[in-house]
Amino acid sequence: MESYNQKIQIEHPNYTLFIKREDELHPYISGNKFRKLKYNILQAKKENKETLLTFGGAFSNHILAVAAAGKEHGFNTIGIIRGEELCDKIADNPTLKKAQDFGMVFEFVSRENYRDKSNPQFINRLGEQYGDFYLLPEGGTNELAIQGCEEILTEDDTEFDFICCAVGTGGTISGIINCSKPGQQVLGFPALKGDFLTEDIRNFAKNSNWNLVTDYHFGGYGKVTEELIIFINDFFLKYNIPLDPIYTGKMVFGVLDLIEKKWFPEHSKILLIHTGGLQAVTGMNNVLRQKNQIEININV
Repeated sequence: MESYNQKIQIEHPNYTLFIKREDELHPYISGNKFRKLKYNILQAKKENKETLLTFGGAFSNHILAVAAAGKEHGFNTIGIIRGEELCDKIADNPTLKKAQDFGMVFEFVSRENYRDKSNPQFINRLGEQYGDFYLLPEGGTNELAIQGCEEILTEDDTEFDFICCAVGTGGTISGIINCSKPGQQVLGFPALKGDFLTEDIRNFAKNSNWNLVTDYHFGGYGKVTEELIIFINDFFLKYNIPLDPIYTGKMVFGVLDLIEKKWFPEHSKILLIHTGGLQAVTGMNNVLRQKNQIEININV
């Protein structure tokens, strides 16, 4: 499959809005995860690795994407999962269940121990336990991931004034910044609280034509509100485009809100990047159902 730009017909004629459907790249290795894993998979093959090892939380898009990529490319996969309490709840977690179906082996660790995921001693212990492996960081962001994300924009995208995407670990936006053209502005919408992302992005980004818009995290990573869920449902009914509640849904909400507030100059051409992550909808709906809250109603 390939991604494509889909026009969003909004009620403000002075703006042109498109969304790049990176969610259509692959059913499980979706959106930015497809980009981030592309060159890492090639490198793992080059190094003759047989196992991919990575880290993630209960509903991690990255965990599922690595499991699916391992299955597709012939690697064993190991997921170090944050939260010991999830050990006996795999069957109730659609993300972990699907990753397990793809052959991923899990190790569940406490949140305290999980913080050591970048510690060389922790990595060495995993090597002693599991043998030789190709290490993928949490979220998949490294130099090779940035290289993959530099392929998100194409020559067809040079007409846009603003490129907007959600931000998790900073890898995707860094790749977009690096392949953006002079005169384009890249806007990142963090899905989590905190201003630590700025430094992370500076470590990878080669240009300075970017800013973070920090007002649309809806309480933090994995947090949603009824307003956001209603927006995602209405957006799907209007445009037949499914949005995830963790990343892209928040970004699209933010962009449309900024258009309403006339934040963008008139006649701006704006491109939204759909980074996938739709697999998280089922898990989020399970949580919302337990709380007797409105659910996300999209066909995924």
